[in-house]
Amino acid sequence: MVVETLMVVEKGSSNMLKQSLILASVLLLAACSSSRPTLPSNAGGPLAIAPAGRDLLHLPAPKGKVLVSVYAFRDQTGQFKPAPDSAYSTAITQGATAWLIKALSDSNWFSPVERENLQNLLTERKIWRAVDTEKDKSAAQLPPLTPAPIVIEGAVTSYESDVRTGGFGVNFLGEGLSGQVRADQITVSLRAVNVRNGQILANVISSKTIWSKELSLGVYRFVGLNRLLQVEGGYTHNEPVQLCVKQAIETAVAMLIAKGVRENLWVLDNPDDPAKTILDRYHEDEMESPPTQATVPQPAKG
Repeated sequence: MVVETLMVVEKGSSNMLKQSLILASVLLLAACSSSRPTLPSNAGGPLAIAPAGRDLLHLPAPKGKVLVSVYAFRDQTGQFKPAPDSAYSTAITQGATAWLIKALSDSNWFSPVERENLQNLLTERKIWRAVDTEKDKSAAQLPPLTPAPIVIEGAVTSYESDVRTGGFGVNFLGEGLSGQVRADQITVSLRAVNVRNGQILANVISSKTIWSKELSLGVYRFVGLNRLLQVEGGYTHNEPVQLCVKQAIETAVAMLIAKGVRENLWVLDNPDDPAKTILDRYHEDEMESPPTQATVPQPAKG
């Protein structure tokens, strides 16, 4: 009789254990499916295009491309990754110049010339000039480098951590669900400089929020005498900082183009192009100030 009672208890405990495991699995799957971030479907391949990058590809055509040079787009934040990461690992990517050159090229408004690794280019041209064969002496004849009338300058100016934080949690009869969210913010500055006189033609600033999300759940239940079942699970998603820098740069380039069109620094090929509404979205915040023509002031006649 005692053996039969023990068998019944063991069966009840086994069924309760199975039910708890099934319940925990359902909660975990439901939480992950409801909070899954929008990751690119081609993970490991080409990067997904952000809204600002998509706008750059669909801007109205210019009357002519502008030759620009980009020397460096530096990190001026001085921020390092928090412990336990390496103290020598910076929080901001050091390759932002490549993102800026790509954004300028994708916009179809600018034609960048190589200046970041100018010494490598000059060394290669020296090697080319050193090629002097009797069969083809014209191989050493190289045209001069193309000068750019405008220099694009800028930097990542700030990186602020924990500008917004929050969370939630709920627990009922040993079954709980909790989540946390954190927001960092980066700011980039971009300006176009006239090479002839050093005048800053246009200057824009854009920012991007970096979101970090965490979701966790747990199940605590007694499945027998002195037998406690504990199941925990969680999911964390952190936006890559380098992609946020890329999106901030793309937004800054679109704002620079919009501001330049508004101030007559460069001209649309078709002023009635329907795609002009894209530019209108980027300078709505600046419509309150009257447009100005970037010209050099002339001295007063005596």
